[in-house]
Amino acid sequence: MNLLTLTEIRRAAQNGAVPARVHVQVQSATAKTQREGKPYCELVLADPCDQMKLRVWSDHPAYKTCSGLTPESFMELAGEFRVHSQYGLEADKWTVRPLTDQEKNELLLGPADLRAKQNADWELIEKTIHIITDPRLRGLCEAFVKEWGDRFRRAAAARKYHHSRRGGLVEHTAQMMRVAKEIAPLYPQLNLDLLIAGILFHDSGKLWENQFSETGFVMDYDELGELVGHISIGLEVVNSLWRKLSAENTEVWKGYSPSSEDVRLHLLHLIGAHHGQKELGSPVEPKTPEAMALHYIDNLDSKLEMFAGGYATAQPLAARIFDRVRPLPGNLVKSLEKFQQSANTTKEDGQLL
Repeated sequence: MNLLTLTEIRRAAQNGAVPARVHVQVQSATAKTQREGKPYCELVLADPCDQMKLRVWSDHPAYKTCSGLTPESFMELAGEFRVHSQYGLEADKWTVRPLTDQEKNELLLGPADLRAKQNADWELIEKTIHIITDPRLRGLCEAFVKEWGDRFRRAAAARKYHHSRRGGLVEHTAQMMRVAKEIAPLYPQLNLDLLIAGILFHDSGKLWENQFSETGFVMDYDELGELVGHISIGLEVVNSLWRKLSAENTEVWKGYSPSSEDVRLHLLHLIGAHHGQKELGSPVEPKTPEAMALHYIDNLDSKLEMFAGGYATAQPLAARIFDRVRPLPGNLVKSLEKFQQSANTTKEDGQLL
């Protein structure tokens, strides 16, 4: 059997049962009981990009073993995988075994393509903040990355809907920065320094709200994240770092324009307004061009990621039509393929065919 990721298995299983092996971490193991009173164990299994549920019935040979698993357990699941219309990815005729230390370490590194992408994205983030011209915003961003960079690289951009994998926040942030740099020349009224800093910090509270453990793919719940929320945490992160930098550079900053207080307030506004509406969790709605731009860039990247994930995981309803993936507004329809000109296309009747 080929060793695949959960996402690869899910895609292949759309067309029928797939024999495969997958390396996973146990996210949770919960003892449950059917209506008829039959006990079973429900495992939530996760790899770097995806997760699935495995129901272990009491008469399965591995029931006792699986009932004793914990979130620190790493294992190989081998069997025939299929996609159930109601329950999602399932396994039949399966066996499990613990991973070796080497296999565990390789799993934690993630697939080679994802690892390369996230490393490139992190490098782009660092390079982008280094070219911020306002020394206050540049210093603030550099101080944040220096202090919290390792935690940033483990965080997800969301718990469920988009970029919900380990390192997803890096991917989301880097892509937002790419978009901002592309549109800035088209809208010269935008303060790109401020917009880039806002993108870096807009989800900085997710470092606590959506944080993965240092040694696995379990996204822990954090009391600070639950009680305060990522927007409020982000505001405090900026204020805390700003106070420290301001105290160290008081005399130098006095000679800068616009005033340091204006810069701080506008950056805080970008963080507070990035959800766009009070009904969606923002304490204030966007009131500056940079705040509005950040909101739409954030929304665009998250929604397109939902489409990409939906095509891979949603139940097919018909050719090129998939079941709805919330919070997207309706059923998904596959994108129109890009135009391709065949090699023997000729110009006839004044038209390019």
